Amino acid sequence: MEILREYELILIGFCASITFYGFFSKTEETKKKILFFMEISSVLLLLSDYQVYLFRDAEGQKAFWILRICKFLVFFMSIFIVHVFNRYLINLYLQEVKLLSVPKRLKTGEVLAFAGEALLVISQFTGLYYTFDEANHYHREKYYIISYLIPVMIWILQFSVIFQYRKKYDKKLSSALMLVPILPTVAAGIQLFMVGTPLINLTIVGLVIMLRVFEVRNTNWKITLANQREKALLKEEQETMRSMMEETSYALAEAIEAKDKYTHGHSSRVAQYSEMIAKLVGKDEKERQNIYLAGLLHDVGKIGIPESIINKDSKLTDEEYAIIKTHPVMGNQILQKIKKNPDLSIGAHYHHERYDGRGYPEGLKEEEIPEIARIIAVADAYDAMTSKRSYRDPLPQEVVREEIVKGKGTQFDPEFAEIMLSLIDKDTEYTMKES
Repeated sequence: MEILREYELILIGFCASITFYGFFSKTEETKKKILFFMEISSVLLLLSDYQVYLFRDAEGQKAFWILRICKFLVFFMSIFIVHVFNRYLINLYLQEVKLLSVPKRLKTGEVLAFAGEALLVISQFTGLYYTFDEANHYHREKYYIISYLIPVMIWILQFSVIFQYRKKYDKKLSSALMLVPILPTVAAGIQLFMVGTPLINLTIVGLVIMLRVFEVRNTNWKITLANQREKALLKEEQETMRSMMEETSYALAEAIEAKDKYTHGHSSRVAQYSEMIAKLVGKDEKERQNIYLAGLLHDVGKIGIPESIINKDSKLTDEEYAIIKTHPVMGNQILQKIKKNPDLSIGAHYHHERYDGRGYPEGLKEEEIPEIARIIAVADAYDAMTSKRSYRDPLPQEVVREEIVKGKGTQFDPEFAEIMLSLIDKDTEYTMKES
């Protein structure tokens, strides 16, 4: 008996702690309220039972009222916790198992719980369940068994429902729920023959704590699952946006090249060479993808240049060349609307700048020129030399290499020019050219 009372004190503190924790938990709101009522009722049940134990032989007015109030609370909280657990099951089957209606057995359990609570109140005025003698000692009366039978009947109904729908939700939670009706029923049978032991109370409270533990586990699992789904959706959305960006970029590149009969495939080759340089520099996959798309759209400003100038067979006049030189600015104006990828407009705007500051449109030099534009500048010049033009075939590889060497530090960033030279040296079959 004394050992059980020590456990009772431990459970009071533990149950009070999880009641406080449960108030701030992320459990679904209705379920949170139900569990809170079960836990606060468990604390009151244990506190009341412990007070009954402390004042069982005490005399005086204080002991008189403490014993009667606390004994009533012990009986009432026991049936009330059973009642609230019934509400827990109703919420579970409607909200999570998605039953269309509340099982009739749980509705019957509700009626029985209300009846048990009403009979308990009546017993306080009639001595139906128990009485106190003149020495303030507690005695069971002949209808005391009813106070046991009602919760046992509810537990049997609850168990039948839990067992029927055990495969509809988490296996571990299902097993735990089946213990809630079974263990208190067994404890009730034992306590009928062990007057004064808090066996039922300890069992009920222990199961309430177990429910909270499983709900914390279940909530954490749901949060983890929701985070995984959110990440998957975000990844899918990013993949969709990337795919749309690529498709739009290819469409724009084709629109540019459809206008210029001499540069078919130029944009895609510049994009490819730019990505190859970026990879050797050590850029990650996302950066390489941005550089590829920027290379693909570096000449998008040519959409605004008249076809008569773009496709002119003879040498351009100064006025025509001045118009051609506006395509980086036009490209920037078109692509700067794409806020999620500013590299596109940067590549288009500055790919004709020179490392020595003699380029256009702004005459930037060295590190003033954005890195992505310095990469595209080398790739663009290389493809121009290795592509067929109206006035010549692709230049021999050794001539192209020599021109890159001459431009290192003047036209091109030395680092990226050196990488381009390494790519040329590896291309022993001279496949990096317009086919």
